Amino acid sequence: MSKRITGIAASDGIGIAKVYRLVDPDLSFEKHVITDVNAELARITQAMVASTNELKVIRQKAAENLGEEEAAVFDAHIAILADPEMISQIKSVITDKKLNAEEALKEVTDHFITIFEEMTDNQYMQERAADVKDVTKRVLSHLLGKSLPNPALIDSPVVVIAHDLTPSDTAQMDRKFVKGFLTDLGGRTSHSAIMSRTLEIPAVVGAGDATTEVQDGDSLILNGLDGFALVNPTAGEKAKYQAEADHYAQERAEWQKLKNAASVSKDGRHFEVAANIGTPDDVQAAVDAGAEAVGLFRTEFLYMNSDRLPSEDEQFTAYKQVVQSMNGKPVVIRTMDIGGDKHLPYLPLPEEMNPFLGYRAIRISLDRQEIFRTQLRALIRASHYGEIRIMFPMIATVNEFREAKKVFTEEEAKLVAAGVPVAEKIKLGMMVEIPASAVFADQFAKEVDFFSIGTNDLIQYTFAADRGNEHVSYLYQPYNPALLRLIKNVIDAAHREGKIAAMCGEMAGDKYAVPLLMGMGLDEYSMSATSVLRVRSQMKSLVTTDWAKVVEQAITQCRTNEEVKSLVEKHLQA
Repeated sequence: MSKRITGIAASDGIGIAKVYRLVDPDLSFEKHVITDVNAELARITQAMVASTNELKVIRQKAAENLGEEEAAVFDAHIAILADPEMISQIKSVITDKKLNAEEALKEVTDHFITIFEEMTDNQYMQERAADVKDVTKRVLSHLLGKSLPNPALIDSPVVVIAHDLTPSDTAQMDRKFVKGFLTDLGGRTSHSAIMSRTLEIPAVVGAGDATTEVQDGDSLILNGLDGFALVNPTAGEKAKYQAEADHYAQERAEWQKLKNAASVSKDGRHFEVAANIGTPDDVQAAVDAGAEAVGLFRTEFLYMNSDRLPSEDEQFTAYKQVVQSMNGKPVVIRTMDIGGDKHLPYLPLPEEMNPFLGYRAIRISLDRQEIFRTQLRALIRASHYGEIRIMFPMIATVNEFREAKKVFTEEEAKLVAAGVPVAEKIKLGMMVEIPASAVFADQFAKEVDFFSIGTNDLIQYTFAADRGNEHVSYLYQPYNPALLRLIKNVIDAAHREGKIAAMCGEMAGDKYAVPLLMGMGLDEYSMSATSVLRVRSQMKSLVTTDWAKVVEQAITQCRTNEEVKSLVEKHLQA
């Protein structure tokens, strides 16, 4: 009989394959004195050769999947293994102290790691400590005869099981072999969830102890539609879910027919379905999905993929590329949202007890205006090449918005005076992600050109629950009546002033939230590009006036997240 593991449905689809556990083995060992020095020298040499050969294969795979720049980190690892000073010291410990190879390796590499970590005035050298740690782990695995998991070496169909997934984990994988992700940690807004949707790979996250519930080679069905996995399923279960997977594939083929269609409800109400992007390279996926706009361009990549603050020209080139790629469709660009969980090694921020509530986003921009002005100039220059809308993140007070707008107006005036061509009108908006701004939306609506509701943070702040903390993940409640009231307040306030209300959080692509948002009259829905056609298809089947009544019932009669979800399910099935 199969074992069922329950988690959070994070990326639609069904994957059926063998388990690949992306979990480090136990590399503990005992220190001991040896008698055969030559045998121990041979062991360390063999382990280093094996590690080098392995890294060469990984480097080649990374270059194919990610490009030469990303693969370069493995050159550094190979170079460490060839360092004559380190090799000499390890062999000396084995020869002179008669210690086992594992202990000699640890003793010498710990010394190097300490030296690098103490170079606090040299960021580059500090980062070499992590490289030495990685290399040490690899050599140790060969000495102990234990395999390190390596996503770059996956070459057959698998469902990847991990405690959590890092960007580098997912970036190394060959997506044609990865049929699903199952993680212990995470919620719908975690990196692994967002990445799985971008890669169009089914995923279930926040499954607790999934990594201890399965073994490498187990057969597994991953249901990313309903949020569970079946370990070692029966033949009957495999047949049932293979049929469901085939049906889902047929649905997706039908959605493709809507690529060039308008996003219209059954009763003729037009909405805008847009895509969220993180880099200029993501634009093609948005275009391919038939997105009617880019509803959120996260500009952090320009800062995070650099060893210094990006120049005005570098930013201008990126923004211009995105705008031109969208062929006249609107592009909403969020100004730098650094802080919280996003740090720059070259821009030290103060240590904070609560970084998500601290010095981040617009607060840094208004304090470090030289950074803000550089970005705004690049954005204003790029506006000449298409429709750019600029929005400011983490706005809590009207004065913050006014101050940001003042800086924008000053930089725009300077460029115009210098004869630089710019758009006649650039719309300025704000992210609504702080409850105070949602409550005060009627006043903000008099100041802004548009709202974009960032539900990932709005939910986190409304329920005082860190969205990355698995212990409070139950408080990620997108259908809770309290949250729905806040969202409706923002939409109503925007419409009273003749302004647009958009949403760029993950909730905008949620199949249970979309009907409610349509009933509230939300104008624009921005989501992972892979969700665009599914949402457009869903909209075709819904009558907005009917769902306006459901919204009223949800916010006046329901008291819990679960009650609202049940109400939506009942009406969807009717």
